[in-house]
Amino acid sequence: MMATTADDIKRLREETSCGVIDCKKALEEAQGDFNKAKEFLRKRGLEMAAKKSDRLAREGRVESYIHNGNKIGVVVEVNCETDFVARSEDFCKFTKDVALHIAALSPKYIRKEDVPADILAKESDKEAFYKAHCLLAQAYVKDPGKNVQDLLNELIAKIGENIMVGRFVRYKVGE
Repeated sequence: MMATTADDIKRLREETSCGVIDCKKALEEAQGDFNKAKEFLRKRGLEMAAKKSDRLAREGRVESYIHNGNKIGVVVEVNCETDFVARSEDFCKFTKDVALHIAALSPKYIRKEDVPADILAKESDKEAFYKAHCLLAQAYVKDPGKNVQDLLNELIAKIGENIMVGRFVRYKVGE
């Protein structure tokens, strides 16, 4: 097994935004393999998100985004557990990114569970429909290798609170 250096930990931390201890543990678990360490941290983020999903998220932030030319506007509510987190730099960046994503890809629903049964019944490829119309299932506009749910899970793992997209509205001139 190769020794984990401070530079390796720093590099993984910069790439994933996870804590030092988590990065060290992931690198040790992956025996120095960065891709395996990233996958380990991603899976850990999913586990943390699942554990926190039943906690109340009554704080948060309303973010707005107006696209250049003032033809598209978005208002999105993102909830978290504490006002401290709602004011944090990472949370604010996430809300801005989600608002921009909504402006760009125009989702109709937040989650798969939000799609009415009668609409879903008309679709032959349900997964493709989800990826096209459900915010959390869409490929993230700034990094198509991730979906919005992955981005949310990373934030939950980093911050340690339940975070959820509450609601949004997207306006486009003429629609």
